[in-house]
Amino acid sequence: MTTFICLLIILNVWTFMVFGFDKLRAEAGTWRTSEGTLLGLAFIGGSAGAVAGRRFFRHKTRKQPFSAALDGIVKLHVALSTGFGVYWVWNA
Repeated sequence: MTTFICLLIILNVWTFMVFGFDKLRAEAGTWRTSEGTLLGLAFIGGSAGAVAGRRFFRHKTRKQPFSAALDGIVKLHVALSTGFGVYWVWNA
């Protein structure tokens, strides 16, 4: 369990940094990270880092399809975390 939590922390820090690098590239007009990659990082567990990066860097805030997809991923992660927490408490 501790290893899993450490991996989630690393993934979220990485996702936050990718959002920051993508913002820098957007401002410079150079090669960008695809939206699929950004959403993929959020989906595999980096949703907190994605939301934090989006807000901190003010990046991808107006892109409606992207925002809706990220919001859906966050809701999925909240539901899964809640379900896991309830299961863990009831079976402890």
